[in-house]
Amino acid sequence: MPLIKIDLVRGKSDEEIEQILNSIHQAVLIAFNVPKGDRYQIVTQHDENEMILLDTGLGFTRDTKNQIVITVISRKRKTEAKTIFYKLISKLLYNDCQIEPKNILISFVENSDADWSFGFGEAQFITGKLDIS
Repeated sequence: MPLIKIDLVRGKSDEEIEQILNSIHQAVLIAFNVPKGDRYQIVTQHDENEMILLDTGLGFTRDTKNQIVITVISRKRKTEAKTIFYKLISKLLYNDCQIEPKNILISFVENSDADWSFGFGEAQFITGKLDIS
């Protein structure tokens, strides 16, 4: 937890995708202080014309071949942790994967402990099988 959904333009190699996932997980570990084994990532690849990510009036143009959307589905996180996450993602994806920060869009979808089942038809945060601190 969190669950990270990554949408990117089709064409990256398996190695490139693996590095993107590793870089994002590194940011999750640092920003949210979760255990290393707390890793849930899903990649969906799209044709270039299936992702339209404009600048919301900020005055820049994305490289459509390298744009990436990161959706973080998570329990509520502090603003400070989110800000750290944004900066780490930009830094790590640029340094490790040569994805420019302008090509990265990140959005959080927050939910509660009752919204998670990690298997077995149970809500482990609610049953106490997972520490909720």
